[in-house]
Amino acid sequence: MNAELTKQLTSTDCTMYKLFILAALVACAVAAPRPIGEDAQVVRYDIQAETDGSFSSNVELTDGTILSQEGQGGVYAKGLVSYTSPEGIPIQLTYVADENGYQPQSDVLPIAPPIPEDIAKSIRYIQEHPTPEELADREVRARQF
Repeated sequence: MNAELTKQLTSTDCTMYKLFILAALVACAVAAPRPIGEDAQVVRYDIQAETDGSFSSNVELTDGTILSQEGQGGVYAKGLVSYTSPEGIPIQLTYVADENGYQPQSDVLPIAPPIPEDIAKSIRYIQEHPTPEELADREVRARQF
């Protein structure tokens, strides 16, 4: 009787385990985020690329999303991204990417707090008193450019 009871418990446990896994997968599928504007259609799609490497692109969707960019390949790019957040807040981000790196600007981007004076003082000290390794690295970098 013990073998029969063990077999029955194992079969029941296996079935419960399968049901639990199935329920977890269904819950994940229902809770999965859906892309914003999944029903949006493309209203405007203009892309231009010239032989000198300059380019521009403008895309507009029916949900009001706008993507616009222009630039010179490998040199710079500037653009705009505009859309409405799921909370209904209009979001606009402009950017420039050039020899100074990527520089986004938007009211929704976080702003870093000011550097505490003690930390700024430490950074200045480190810059003014480089280690021998840093001096050697600076020489190598100077020869590379």
